[in-house]
Amino acid sequence: MKIVIVEDEKPAARRLNRLLNKKGLEVEVMLHSVAEGISWFSENEHPDLIFLDIQLSDGLSFEIFEAVKVKSAIIFTTAYDEYALKAFKLNSVDYLLKPIDDEELDEAIDKFENTFQSKSVKLNVDDFRNLLSLSSSDNYKSRFTIQVGQHLKIIDIEEVVCFYSENKATYIHNKEGRSYLMDLSLEQLEKELNPKLFFRINRKCIVQLKAIKDIISYTNSRLELKLTNFNEFQMIVSRERVKDFKNWIS
Repeated sequence: MKIVIVEDEKPAARRLNRLLNKKGLEVEVMLHSVAEGISWFSENEHPDLIFLDIQLSDGLSFEIFEAVKVKSAIIFTTAYDEYALKAFKLNSVDYLLKPIDDEELDEAIDKFENTFQSKSVKLNVDDFRNLLSLSSSDNYKSRFTIQVGQHLKIIDIEEVVCFYSENKATYIHNKEGRSYLMDLSLEQLEKELNPKLFFRINRKCIVQLKAIKDIISYTNSRLELKLTNFNEFQMIVSRERVKDFKNWIS
């Protein structure tokens, strides 16, 4: 397996190199800037796996992929998680926050070997966008009919931002910023929604993948989500669901 580390902090790069060596993995080269990354990836055969910091000394590492079409799988290693959504639109395997935990590193490498290497699956930006645009299969709800007064309103699944419960009632929230009362519970909805598109982030909320605008680090190892036209309350991924949530968006 060919591995490249892109990290501007040389002590951090050396530490990661040591961790990988202990696991029997050899790093081909360590790059320390956007400029070095563009130059190296333009002139060399791309590795199987890249460990990539996001904020480099001369810019964001995303600039490398704007200049060169990199086919390698990527494990992001960064002190910041505000770039998580953008990162997962690339050939992402996992998103590790510094300081890198040895157990999480093992899990990320296992994920790469089980999905990218053994099955020869390599997602690029277009693949990711196509995944997001997939319509619900016949086994899942493609639309909901909501009663509004004496009228029935049809809400297509693509228009749904989230479902949430409040005061023992369940609501559907659409891209127009409107919430409507539903007859179903969140437990019932979970069985009818495509799990590729919807995720229950806590006891009171189910969110739509395409409605997530931003992912922000929150207290006690939780995450806060910013959704399209949703300002009813804070959308917090509970601590016990954070790991599954990160796997879901990847």
